[in-house]
Amino acid sequence: MKLVIINYGAGNIQSIKFAFQRLGIEAVLSDDAEEIKAADKVIFPGVGEASSAMAKLRSTGLDKLIPTLKQPVLGICLGMQLMCKHSTEGDTSGLGIFDTEVIKFSKSVKVPQIGWNEISSLESQLFKDISENAHMYLVHSFYAPKCKEMIATTHYEVDYASALQKDNFYGVQFHPEKSGVVGEQILKNFLNI
Repeated sequence: MKLVIINYGAGNIQSIKFAFQRLGIEAVLSDDAEEIKAADKVIFPGVGEASSAMAKLRSTGLDKLIPTLKQPVLGICLGMQLMCKHSTEGDTSGLGIFDTEVIKFSKSVKVPQIGWNEISSLESQLFKDISENAHMYLVHSFYAPKCKEMIATTHYEVDYASALQKDNFYGVQFHPEKSGVVGEQILKNFLNI
């Protein structure tokens, strides 16, 4: 299986790469359009600020490529947020794969949300063998509100979409690569899609 992690300078790519190594998969880091298109599975990571990350994608043409991919694609953290149509972080347009906006938690809660929280209302093969209210590791100040493409929710100030799916595109707000055996199972499930 050829697994490509999109390398556009906005990801904690090594921890994701190591997580797949533990599963026996040697992921390739690439920003090459042909190599990404030829992959069996694609990981779209992201850590940092939305508008600067989108600027990096636009500068390489990856903003046009990613929405056209036909194989399973998993966006992680900022990667998931950039797959949405808009983010209020830097007032930036996203890739428009998921029809929702990304907004900031209010000042009434501590941001970023850092640490373990539950995922519930699990509705996808991505969560095969994952129990309801399993704990995942999160670090974020912005979130996708509940929407039609939601496949998991988490509560922090409000119930929000902690995972999204549309066709071959999956997105998770949490970090499966930092979430122990449960996160490892989610990555395995993604490899089996």
